[in-house]
Amino acid sequence: MSDAPHEPECDGWQAFAVAMGSNLADRAQLISSAAADIAALPLTHVSAVSTFFDTEPVGKMDQPRFLNAALIGLTTLTPHGLFAVLCDIELRHGRTRGSQEARWGPRTLDLDLLLYGTSIINSHILTVPHPRMLERKFVLIPLAQIAPAWLVPGADLTVAAAAARLHHNLSSFTTDA
Repeated sequence: MSDAPHEPECDGWQAFAVAMGSNLADRAQLISSAAADIAALPLTHVSAVSTFFDTEPVGKMDQPRFLNAALIGLTTLTPHGLFAVLCDIELRHGRTRGSQEARWGPRTLDLDLLLYGTSIINSHILTVPHPRMLERKFVLIPLAQIAPAWLVPGADLTVAAAAARLHHNLSSFTTDA
């Protein structure tokens, strides 16, 4: 069984999950604004947004702490269409991609398409489920808060079970309520 948002009576609706993070400027405002932008998309409905969590950076440690959250909803956009819109929202919030941005470096806004229904997608621009989501507390803990029973395609694990595997060490996690 999936804990994905219930689909309205309309063909073509797909559940989706997005991870949101920021470690520059007003982190909470940037994440809240991005969630509002996603909710304002045509034929898209946001079902839930998690609590915001203050977390240590991953990879490159000499940078400010991150604020992370997750969002779930329904859309009629294709996965690649939704990904393109998420990239556009990042850019409108000051994100720079490419050679100017260090991998795992500071960013105004990071939006990752984690899940799209039960789809498994491996294209040159998009991988769903997100390839590192099962390794990241800052993704799984917020997502488990709003979609614990969502079965991660290809992993044979619910989001809650995946989060529980990483939950033993939450010292770097604080709720930013």
